[in-house]
Amino acid sequence: MVVLVTGSSKGIGKETILKYAKEGYDVVINYNNSLEDALKVEEEAKKYNVNTLVVKCDISNEEEVKVMTDEIKNRFGKVDILVNNAGIAIDTTFEDKTVDNFRRILDVNLIGTFLVSKYISKIMDEGVIINISSTNGIDTTYPESLDYDASKAGVISLTHNLATEFAPKIRVNAICPGWVNTEMNKELDEEFINKETSKIKLGRFADPKEIADAIFKISTCTYINDSIIRVDGGEHA
Repeated sequence: MVVLVTGSSKGIGKETILKYAKEGYDVVINYNNSLEDALKVEEEAKKYNVNTLVVKCDISNEEEVKVMTDEIKNRFGKVDILVNNAGIAIDTTFEDKTVDNFRRILDVNLIGTFLVSKYISKIMDEGVIINISSTNGIDTTYPESLDYDASKAGVISLTHNLATEFAPKIRVNAICPGWVNTEMNKELDEEFINKETSKIKLGRFADPKEIADAIFKISTCTYINDSIIRVDGGEHA
């Protein structure tokens, strides 16, 4: 069994790769800028005696996605599970939002998810696609991240349409994490972190490993399809 996780050199993507490797899956580690981090993830994954492949690809670039697909096909012949995890955020005040930044976020988070799904599905006999959206795409709003929020809402809509397009061959679901202790979020203002934590019934941000566990469980549950699943600790607005 082969799993591709986009944006898997760090954070949720890294932990997802390691979860699948631990369970005996061969893994494809995708990165765009962080080769050193990707190689470290590969080194950790190899401890579980699985086959690995590290592939550089800007998922918003169609030609690069085609090349990545060919590399994976040449090495493994197929993909069984695709986790569309790669994403970016550029948080600014509303007045500082620019069209270029807005387009870049949509290009990576939404169009990139579409492109990878389109081409990787061609080398999937049967399997599952897990799209990583966010509670920001459902009902959590922050004007500072309105472009990110819009992209993640788009991922939810895309999930429903891909589930229809690929049925019954490929199941397509979306995971919507709330706050997660990623490197980026650890740099948030302490007062803001405390305020957001107070909204979570479990009283803490998620560990990336907990999101990886949810991704794995959903991907291996064979009758879950076209579902949008919150993983947020019981968060409320």
